[in-house]
Amino acid sequence: MTLARSLGIYHQTGRRDAHQLVEQHAPLVKKIALHLMARLPDSVQLEDLMQAGMMGLLEAAAKYQSDRGASFETYAGIRIRGAIVDEIRKGDWVPRSVHRNARRVSAAIKMVEDREGREALDHEVADELGMTLSAYHACLSDANSGRLFSLDELNESGDLPIHEQEASDNPLDEVSGAAFRRNLAAAIEELPEREKLVLGLYYQEELNLKEIGAVLGVSESRVSQIHSQAALRLRGRLSEWQASDAGTQ
Repeated sequence: MTLARSLGIYHQTGRRDAHQLVEQHAPLVKKIALHLMARLPDSVQLEDLMQAGMMGLLEAAAKYQSDRGASFETYAGIRIRGAIVDEIRKGDWVPRSVHRNARRVSAAIKMVEDREGREALDHEVADELGMTLSAYHACLSDANSGRLFSLDELNESGDLPIHEQEASDNPLDEVSGAAFRRNLAAAIEELPEREKLVLGLYYQEELNLKEIGAVLGVSESRVSQIHSQAALRLRGRLSEWQASDAGTQ
């Protein structure tokens, strides 16, 4: 129990409740770790993800406050995912070229949409980038494997994903966070139907890429490309809002 004590779980008050929360929700760690494995290289081991996820679960049990409105399972899921992402980032296994190409794709999508006044099609983005359609799809696949939480990481103004941020003493921070979530929700609603469906199945229904492919009747790799394109499309569409928001602070 040394690890648990170090996280402040075994204080005189709430010790039994916290211990029960950890035991009851331990299977959630494996469920989330397996869900993320579909988007990670073979070199990443499930056991490493689960160990990091358990740290997140212990932290959640130590910090959970029921009066905040969220259920413990929801709160713990956020903490578990965050701990796993932090552990993977320490490995630094994503080449810089992947991030660089992702930014290029996002910028190209935005340029096409600004010029055409509608959603950018795959071949148009490929032309904008000066590459073949197959090369463009390869970039999308690489970008998707390089970003675990594309939607959450759209909020580049902060250090944490948008739904992991703690309550701030500055009311302007809370207003900004709420405004971003509203703009993100609106941008998601305006995505092409297939991209919106993939995001919904992945983030809300928690299906893996293979399961989503079965639903849509396409390959797992194609689902990966659609997911990546949706996230990069959102990044481009929200870039102006983020810039204007930063300028008002």
